[in-house]
Amino acid sequence: MRNLYKSKLTSPAEAVKVVKSNDRVVLGHCVGEPLLLVDALMDRKEELRNVEMVHMVPLGKSEYCSEEMDGHFRLNGIFMGGPTRKSLHDGFSDYTPCFFFEVPRLFEKDYLPVDVAMITVSTPDEHGYVSLGTSVDYTLMATKKAKIVIAEVNDRMIKTYGNSFIHISEIDHIIESSYDLPTLEPKPITDIERMIGENCAQLIEDGSTLQLGIGSIPDAVLLFLKDKKDLGIHSEMISDGVVDLYNAGVITNNAKSINRGKMIVTFLMGTQKLYDFAHNNPELEMHPVNYTNNPAVVCQNEKMISINSCVQIDLMGQINSETIGPKQFSGVGGQVDFVRGASMCPDGKSIIAIPSTAKGGKVSRIVPTLDEGSAVTTSRNDVNYVVTEYGVADLRGKTLAQRAEALINISHPDFREDLKKSISLSSQIS
Repeated sequence: MRNLYKSKLTSPAEAVKVVKSNDRVVLGHCVGEPLLLVDALMDRKEELRNVEMVHMVPLGKSEYCSEEMDGHFRLNGIFMGGPTRKSLHDGFSDYTPCFFFEVPRLFEKDYLPVDVAMITVSTPDEHGYVSLGTSVDYTLMATKKAKIVIAEVNDRMIKTYGNSFIHISEIDHIIESSYDLPTLEPKPITDIERMIGENCAQLIEDGSTLQLGIGSIPDAVLLFLKDKKDLGIHSEMISDGVVDLYNAGVITNNAKSINRGKMIVTFLMGTQKLYDFAHNNPELEMHPVNYTNNPAVVCQNEKMISINSCVQIDLMGQINSETIGPKQFSGVGGQVDFVRGASMCPDGKSIIAIPSTAKGGKVSRIVPTLDEGSAVTTSRNDVNYVVTEYGVADLRGKTLAQRAEALINISHPDFREDLKKSISLSSQIS
């Protein structure tokens, strides 16, 4: 195996020479982005035309979507982040809407045929297997479907259990690197977020299986779960707070109805503490997103709880989680995957948790109608619980009038009268 490995070793500059004009290049997701390979490819700018870069959450420099790269590279984002959303707004990138659990199908069924996959992996074991480590998600399918696979073997990449391994025989070119994995430090939790977390925690029973995103609100929820018992994890990703609850014996995964005893995740993004916890941990399994996020799989967990956030929710219950007016801000991600999975579970609950206001209290997140041009991420037919610092609104089975009343009751008091007037005006017009 060592000889096979050595035969594939090359430099970053040599490895990326396989990329041709008009190719589609899929990058490993998030922490799995191969930073040295991407830098080397950017150095070939003048030699290449119309190379499509496909990616979701960006953690690297994202130079491929800058104005200077116009005509040479163009991002096709399936989720937009800080450096990539500006490029989209400026007209130098594109966005493809897709539920996260269906992204692998884009590659598998050749909606987006993959010419080159560029990924980050761990060092190989004695049998020649490397781990995708922090990012299995769509990265595994892109690797399997690519005509050419280039792997950056980073000796700092963790090794994870589950369906995260590929054999070096499946890789065409290998470069070696050694740098710390990108980290995302948690932000301080505000008093408002603590109140939201406490309200969410009241909906979570012992033995529940949780899906939590990243950010201050999921972290706040975790603060109020210390007295719960036998919680489980089946989530797109997890944060450092999950590690603390696991170490405290709150998360055991023993009450789960599928994958009992295991945390199920598709990608990791957090601090080194999280990566150290996941490394060589047989109780945490990484699986492709078409398994972890598939609603038909998610709903098999008893007492499934999904917790997500949004930009706005209107008085009918329509949820916008991805745009600011007509401008794409992020993407649908896995929100609808888990909202529907939890709703399909007989005793499941889906929760949309938000502060009642934005922009320092100047605007309400609960609005009469979504801003013009906004995308509806989660439909009014899917929504279940909405939680703010002012309480919990259960919209399931409610009429439009009842929904509006319930949402106004958990809106910020400064905006309640205007929201009530909007309903009165609407009824007069109709």
